[in-house]
Amino acid sequence: MNVSLHLTRLAALVTGAMALTMPLAHAETAPSIGKTTLVAAIVPNYPPFEYKDPATDKLMGFDVDLGEAIAAKLGVKLQWEETGFDQMMSALTTHRVDVILSGMTDLPSRREAVNFLDYVTGGPQFYTVKARAGEFASMDALCGKTVGASRRTSWPDDITAWSNEHCVKAGRKPINVSGTNGSADARVQLRQGRIDAAVQGGETLPYQNSVEQNAYAPIGKPFLSQYNGIGMAKGNAALNAGLTTALNQLIADGTYQKILVKWGLQEHAVQKAQIDASN
Repeated sequence: MNVSLHLTRLAALVTGAMALTMPLAHAETAPSIGKTTLVAAIVPNYPPFEYKDPATDKLMGFDVDLGEAIAAKLGVKLQWEETGFDQMMSALTTHRVDVILSGMTDLPSRREAVNFLDYVTGGPQFYTVKARAGEFASMDALCGKTVGASRRTSWPDDITAWSNEHCVKAGRKPINVSGTNGSADARVQLRQGRIDAAVQGGETLPYQNSVEQNAYAPIGKPFLSQYNGIGMAKGNAALNAGLTTALNQLIADGTYQKILVKWGLQEHAVQKAQIDASN
């Protein structure tokens, strides 16, 4: 047999086999979380992260789109479970839901029971109605004023801490902190003149202005740097690893960035999905 011809045919067979197997080698592997349905807790009252379309009652927002994209990467069905903010942590720790995906801030105090997969940056922002913006040329003008924030968040305590540091230590009157029934209630009280200023996530204020004809003016910059995180049960290693891998795949293929741009949150992107990344 012609040795040269034999070697040529053998090389062709090897090349063909490599061509068949290379796509498989480079194919993206869907991480396994050990289940076919992912149940996610959500409180749809925090646009642009999560809210309901007034016309259709359909869930909308950045978290909704991101959740659907993560589920698609995992190859599972996503089931949203609407609940109260105060019940989300217990729903996760008692396994009624698999994750919390509802604009929750990653706080060290919450990590005692829950892991957080940090997926956007943010921070609390002082603001007032546009008509009163001139009264607050700086954040120091808040001293002695009444500031409202959702009592279900860490913001009332954060405001008090800021006031102690910047008002009380400087010999000024402290901020009078008023707990409200959510950020929407704080905005209502602000428009009614019952409070002088309010606090909500700085990442959400541009959206609120886009739907309320620039009704609000920020006061200074966000006074803390924080992350929003996807809450995950500590005892489920497969779920923690699977969600982290899926989110990093979305970052790598550009899907994450497209969803951020859709909701005007591109300035709050993370470069890599990490568990409990904040200090």
